[in-house]
Amino acid sequence: MTDIFELLKGKPGDSDYEKKGVIVQGITGSYGSLHSRNMISYGTNIVAGVTPNKGGQKFDDNIPIYNTMQEAVDATNAKISILFVPAKFFLSAAKDALNAGIKLLVAIPEHVPIRDTMETIELAKQKGAVVIGPNTPGIMIPELIKIGIMPPMPFKAGKIAVLSKSGTLLYEISDALTSAGFGQSITIGIGGDPVNGTRLIDAFEMVKDIPDLEGLVVVGEIGGDSEEILAQRIMDIGFSKPTVAYIAGRAAPKEKRMGHAGAIVMGTYGSAESKISMFNKANIPVAKRPAEVPVLLAGKMEKSD
Repeated sequence: MTDIFELLKGKPGDSDYEKKGVIVQGITGSYGSLHSRNMISYGTNIVAGVTPNKGGQKFDDNIPIYNTMQEAVDATNAKISILFVPAKFFLSAAKDALNAGIKLLVAIPEHVPIRDTMETIELAKQKGAVVIGPNTPGIMIPELIKIGIMPPMPFKAGKIAVLSKSGTLLYEISDALTSAGFGQSITIGIGGDPVNGTRLIDAFEMVKDIPDLEGLVVVGEIGGDSEEILAQRIMDIGFSKPTVAYIAGRAAPKEKRMGHAGAIVMGTYGSAESKISMFNKANIPVAKRPAEVPVLLAGKMEKSD
């Protein structure tokens, strides 16, 4: 499994430790430029932008813009890219990034055609790269690097990993954790499209061996079976860190899509009851509301002492 921390942070002694370069695809668009400035103000080291036919220009009179990802990678040696392009251009932009050597691709656009996502995931596997999203708020190590659209206020550096299918709930639950004194070691937005480059189980594999990890929070939702697969994996390997979950969409009617494209219950498949039952088997309490997450986590941590 790709070492996500090494991609984001490097190793002590590396020349670029804690200053990993990030390329923004679509940096000149209104959405890309807004969030590029927000990431820069947070401390993210954005080293280049890519917008076809705008090569040679500079973003905010400082960051060079290139026509292609290959040009940007050759000039900066960056391994991380965040993608702000309309869904119809996603596949070509993702291919441009992965073929240029990008190892972590954060895909912001939603409603990407499933076939395009699957083709991107297959190419990423061939290249040994990680794709976060599509339809993700991004990924961050609080107080170090933010690659995404999440607001900075809810997050604080700490030792709890948060994996979430929902952007809004990622913010709300992280804020509740922070207010209760639980900072976050890393937060990963899985994404709300039906197919994602990084599933819950993939994200779990990325974070489960983080040094000093003290706990895990999983924010799931109705639809699919990724929560059940994760719960089974946690049981299979005997993961012992205090873990708490929350499932969004308990009251959603069956066979009606709610919010995210992947959040739909067909019969009993993808139901909240199925997910809660599986988490209970894995000895993972499921909060009834977001504010209950830090309370349950504190209880689990007391029992593990």
